Amino acid sequence: PRVLGWHRKGWHLQGCPLSSQVLAYNRHTFATVSQRLIVTVIPAPGGDPPFQGEFLVGNRNVEELLPAVAREMFLQASAGVWERGDLQVINVTSALDRGGRVPLPIEGRKEGVYVKVGSHSPFSPCLSSAASPQSRFRCSLGQQPLASCYDTFAPHFSIRWCNLTLSQVWPSPTTLGPVWGSGVLEDDGDFQPPTEVPPQDFLPGFLVTLLVPLVVAALLCLLLGHLMCCRREGV
Repeated sequence: PRVLGWHRKGWHLQGCPLSSQVLAYNRHTFATVSQRLIVTVIPAPGGDPPFQGEFLVGNRNVEELLPAVAREMFLQASAGVWERGDLQVINVTSALDRGGRVPLPIEGRKEGVYVKVGSHSPFSPCLSSAASPQSRFRCSLGQQPLASCYDTFAPHFSIRWCNLTLSQVWPSPTTLGPVWGSGVLEDDGDFQPPTEVPPQDFLPGFLVTLLVPLVVAALLCLLLGHLMCCRREGV
């Protein structure tokens, strides 16, 4: 099955349960199914990894990389080129959601999957060279990118190295939320407004609002009476 989307009910806070409705369909029978999931949002142990790399897997669909076994196999292959062992999968996205085209149903072609992996360790020289401007220039010419290491993803995962994206994300300072009180106003005497409002005279505005329509109505009545009574034939 392929996930079509999800619908969130209400707001969520860190550590509070989140209710989501997931809608999926079977790509062979086109039957749809809906299921509601309860997800609890908790912070990642050790914080979010600052070094993140996104790989485009060309020979997989998104549902093939959702199981834990497939993601663990991908992490082991990523550790070979990253030269680090503290890797974790951050996000798995179908290439169709990034503007990719639906493949033809021949030769077992796949949609493609973007897999974002994070680590607390810096990028390896192999990844840095594959995402360098020189490598981007070679990709624009239709040539192979610069990769100075052995591709440990093969043969299970076909990585499109020209679509490799490396980013360094630093944690943003957390802002304190509103402090909720008891809901009872403290007894500090009479309430004093923050600013004093000078007294205003509303009589002129009231007279203008009332008299102007009355004068207009009286003039219309006189005009109508003059036309109906004084402009008749023989008068």
